[in-house]
Amino acid sequence: MRTIKLGTSNLEVPVLAVGCMRINQLDKAGAERFVQTALEAGANFFDHADIYGGGKCEEIFADAIHMSDDVREKIMLQSKCGIRQGQFDFSKEHILGSVDKILQRLRTDYLDVLLLHRPDALVEPEEVAEAFDQLASSGKVRHFGVSNQNPNQIALLKKFVKQPIVANQLQLSITNANMISNGVNVNMENNSAINRDGSILDYCRLHDITIQPWSPFQFGFFEGVFLDNPKFPELNAQIDEIAKKYDVSNTTIAIAWLLRHPANMQPVTGTTNIERLQDCIRAAEIRLTREEWYAIYRAAGNILP
Repeated sequence: MRTIKLGTSNLEVPVLAVGCMRINQLDKAGAERFVQTALEAGANFFDHADIYGGGKCEEIFADAIHMSDDVREKIMLQSKCGIRQGQFDFSKEHILGSVDKILQRLRTDYLDVLLLHRPDALVEPEEVAEAFDQLASSGKVRHFGVSNQNPNQIALLKKFVKQPIVANQLQLSITNANMISNGVNVNMENNSAINRDGSILDYCRLHDITIQPWSPFQFGFFEGVFLDNPKFPELNAQIDEIAKKYDVSNTTIAIAWLLRHPANMQPVTGTTNIERLQDCIRAAEIRLTREEWYAIYRAAGNILP
């Protein structure tokens, strides 16, 4: 598996993160097959969150991978905290308590990466800094990041937090690509020119923060997948044509489209289907041409100015 450096850290990570949000939908044997399929392909970076399955996903993963000291040395674990029922909570108490529970469920002493899960309107960055310092000094967390945060939210954290912000997990797919489109349509009076995220794509590139696209096959906010969807005939025809050229599936091309961007993103897969996971992994071996990338971009309804 091809690797990239995660942010400014010294952590070499696979170009794909294996999302475990739905692992609780598998039986024990299925979960074991899912994890082993990823490991055999070199996809050993696993993404979790304390809210996935109410914590059950982390427990199921630890069982499926047969967690031990030897296994732990061969994998990288990322989890997220900060979402509570009806609220977000980046208080020091909640962050520290959440991490302890995450480690207990994953049966490990440390996380390679901890992300703050979505922005908290009541965040007190001084408290976050204290929590991060305690987690870093205790060895419970080695690297830190955020999700769905804009440039000024990250800058506010960085004013107080000593540790580098190495990753920002953001929704991005071929059909949800405003962070790309608003940079293409600068100074234009169309909907694509609306800057909804403060130029977060450019900010992350400028500050060496790895973008981790989530829901790489979704359109809207979990409205469904665009692949093989009759709502997107032109897009699917274009993807299928390119997939035929490379002798891969449309799933592979959808991930390859994200990997072709020079920001060196690390897409998070969400499938628990072994064949689709393998198709995602194959994308690491494909580099779309500029013409192919733009053909897919335009087929999704994006108009070049």
